[in-house]
Amino acid sequence: MSHDEMMQDEVNDAFWARTDAVIQLANTQCEAVEADDVNASLLYAAARFSSFLIAAQAEDRDALQQGRDDALDYFTSQFRQLLAENIDDYLENFDEYNA
Repeated sequence: MSHDEMMQDEVNDAFWARTDAVIQLANTQCEAVEADDVNASLLYAAARFSSFLIAAQAEDRDALQQGRDDALDYFTSQFRQLLAENIDDYLENFDEYNA
């Protein structure tokens, strides 16, 4: 395995560890409130954090305004793609996941 492949594996491992940590937190919160409420919080948090990233990368307010529509298009398309992939995964594994 090359150095680049090892680094990519570490990046992937870190990605999945962060993802699992967020899902675990959401699952824990579902013990106290409805899953729909937790989902609303997750969506808001993702939107808020993404907005922070976009704003932090903008040189100034005008640059943020100019990049607004591109950012909306990007994040909307990314969410749609990820949601579609995960729904398809549930369709393929429905009985296993809902056992």
